[in-house]
Amino acid sequence: MRTTMTTVEIFHQERRVASHCCSYQPGKATTLDEHRPECHRRYLQWPSSRLIHWAQKVGPHTASVVEQILQSRRYPEQSYRFCLGILRLGSTFGEERLERACRRALRLQARSYKSIRPILKTGLDREAEPQPSPERPPIEHANVRGAQYFEDEKGASHVG
Repeated sequence: MRTTMTTVEIFHQERRVASHCCSYQPGKATTLDEHRPECHRRYLQWPSSRLIHWAQKVGPHTASVVEQILQSRRYPEQSYRFCLGILRLGSTFGEERLERACRRALRLQARSYKSIRPILKTGLDREAEPQPSPERPPIEHANVRGAQYFEDEKGASHVG
């Protein structure tokens, strides 16, 4: 590899195989399409809406996971493979199970392939989701001191 202030050149066996102009814009991708693998070039031609549409066919929770993954990246194309992996889980485990797993993943805020696959593999999607425990009223007892105990006459707290 050889770099100058304006160019980056890539060599293989002393032969130049690629040359790129340097970009000084932070976070700006400068990859040339012809340097991408064929499968990546194919995905780049897809709009994000195509993946969301496929996910909607599975269900609203799956669509929500895919949308959130796409929105999590500056360049949505970088997350296409993750989304496709999640959608492929539907053909392995069934779309109904995938939808339930996505519902659980959303509740746990674990929106990723690495989170959804174990839910399916361990069968957590088949288990009933735990219900939140009902809120209990405060304990009333002579030995329990309220907030007033820790305040002075002016209402200022002296705790922590």
